[in-house]
Amino acid sequence: MTADGLVVNEIAPGCTIPGHWTQNGCAVDQFEQHIRAVAGWPLGDGNRHADVVMENLIGDDIARRTNWPAKPAPPFTFTARPSAAGRKMGHVNRVMARKS
Repeated sequence: MTADGLVVNEIAPGCTIPGHWTQNGCAVDQFEQHIRAVAGWPLGDGNRHADVVMENLIGDDIARRTNWPAKPAPPFTFTARPSAAGRKMGHVNRVMARKS
């Protein structure tokens, strides 16, 4: 709080970091479900269609992305902001197995 009122650095409503695996493992991911819920739309099919292992990239972990196998390339999400120790810089989702 300041004399002029509330100052906000960042707002991150809704979706959580542990749920990012849904981007590659579900028919409708957590981000679309969030928008659907906020907009009052019916929720989509949230069933899992694949086993996914998500790895957060913290600080300089982002530099390791060149060491990952090229084929198949794992889905990669990068947060475009300056690297800092202890800060999440992105994540990798590895699809391990498709569900029948």
